[in-house]
Amino acid sequence: MLGAALGALAGWLLHTTWPVTVLGAVLGATLSALVERVHGVRLMKWLRGEQGDAAPRDAGFWGELGYRAERALRLREREVEQERNQLQQFLAAIEASPNGVLLLDGNGQIEWCNSVAADHFGLDPERDLRQRVTNLVRAPAFVSYLQDEAFDEAVTFSGPGGQGTLSVLVRAYGAGMKLVLSQDITERERADAMRRDFVANVSHEIRTPLTVLAGFVETLASLPLTEVERHRVLALMEQQTGRMQALVSDLLTLAQLEGSPRPGSDRWVPVHTLMQQAQASALSVSGGRHEILFVVDEEAEIAGMATELHSALGNLVTNAVRYTPDGGRIEVRWLWRADGGGELEVRDSGVGVAREHLPRLTERFYRVDGSRSRDTGGTGLGLAIVKHVVQRHGGEIDIQSELGKGSQFRLVFPAARVRRAPTPRGRRDLPAEGTSAGVDATVD
Repeated sequence: MLGAALGALAGWLLHTTWPVTVLGAVLGATLSALVERVHGVRLMKWLRGEQGDAAPRDAGFWGELGYRAERALRLREREVEQERNQLQQFLAAIEASPNGVLLLDGNGQIEWCNSVAADHFGLDPERDLRQRVTNLVRAPAFVSYLQDEAFDEAVTFSGPGGQGTLSVLVRAYGAGMKLVLSQDITERERADAMRRDFVANVSHEIRTPLTVLAGFVETLASLPLTEVERHRVLALMEQQTGRMQALVSDLLTLAQLEGSPRPGSDRWVPVHTLMQQAQASALSVSGGRHEILFVVDEEAEIAGMATELHSALGNLVTNAVRYTPDGGRIEVRWLWRADGGGELEVRDSGVGVAREHLPRLTERFYRVDGSRSRDTGGTGLGLAIVKHVVQRHGGEIDIQSELGKGSQFRLVFPAARVRRAPTPRGRRDLPAEGTSAGVDATVD
């Protein structure tokens, strides 16, 4: 096209009668205009395209215009990229939140949600976008909450399929848009229920002996009693007082366990010392009515707090004695595990526990048979204390039992918390003096 235009211009100039200077000026102006047009066309082509390559680097006006246009474009691209990165970081932060976040537009349609909200409400983060949230989340409390638009307080309702409890708070923003924040409060609700039950149980456990004591005090004050009757009343009062003291002592132990830091791993407690203390308690409670065997590995040591470990083992041993009929057998032994850890095992031939009760045995005040527990002097807190102690030492409690066939309680400690003593003294069975079937001391 440019060649044709130049040819036509040359032909016209050859046949014209204008002066040479005028003809030169016309020719120069025409060529300049044509060159400028070429530069302009090249720049427009670049602007209409992807702008992936550099702008045309022509001289003069069009080159300067192309340079400035490219610079402004690249600056804008960097700003857009920065804003995109900031948005991605913001969404990633929301995605990492333990709470659910759901964005609704003015029509109540889902604009965006994080994975936690999708899990809370049973949504698909991709498929359910642009869907009306009330068509997908049909909990009546949630639907009514959105419709009433009374967002001063959160609403609580069951999650999808009745699994768990959700607390949802809505905040309006922008042009009718809504920010929906959800939180799974199942564990909080369970903890609150446990606290309420705990307070109720403590109140009940303390009120019962107090009522008995008050009745006995009134009896002593108002009725003339014989010496035998007076001694009987005083004995019952002493029994109820001891029950309250045991309860308060266990409550204080639990409070101390929950409020203090975990025991360090720099103090080593010999297992044979724990067993000697537990044996003394077992013999005292049994009174010679049971066969009691303690098998001690004097190499074994546990890193932790001696008083807590003694409390845990003592609770297991005295429970075994209390719930084993006269003539029954109780065995306590230390066992090394294949993974380098160790365990204290307490096995009895007592009444046993039905399978359905096993998961709840370590709950506070949980009793398989409340009347029987009170008759044996239990507070309902012993196994809860045992569980806290072993967990504070990095271990766990394992319970196996069958109704009418006895029970087996194992305190399992990790390898980092057990070791063999630097100066081993072997393994032996503690003499069970005072039991119905004594066991001679032996060394393996």
